[in-house]
Amino acid sequence: MNTFNKTLARFEPQVLSIYRFIIGLLLFQFGVAKHLKFPPGTMFEKVEPFSLFGVAGMFELVGGALLLLGLFTRPVAFILCGEMAFAYFIGHLPKSFIPLLSGGNLAIIFCFACLYFVCAGGGPWSLDALMRKKG
Repeated sequence: MNTFNKTLARFEPQVLSIYRFIIGLLLFQFGVAKHLKFPPGTMFEKVEPFSLFGVAGMFELVGGALLLLGLFTRPVAFILCGEMAFAYFIGHLPKSFIPLLSGGNLAIIFCFACLYFVCAGGGPWSLDALMRKKG
């Protein structure tokens, strides 16, 4: 079992980068849906730009794009972690304490994924890593 663990541990940094990219892409899609109204037919078609959902969408659009690139990963992830915590406590918790009933599963997952990036950074396949090499 030790050999198996060592073999998989070799890929840990790369998987961190892939995970960051996917989480960034998922957050970015929420920002696109809220601000660019794409794809049509989503529940976000009537979101106003300066409403609570609109401001959250801007965080998701810009923050998601920065996570995709791995640029300023730690501070961006910190902000997004806080945004997702607010999303859960403001939007989901009042409906039910149980996330499955309140629809808060994604907010919780995104919150803790971003908390992980605050601690772990963006990984080797990120603009942060590229800038560190040059500097």
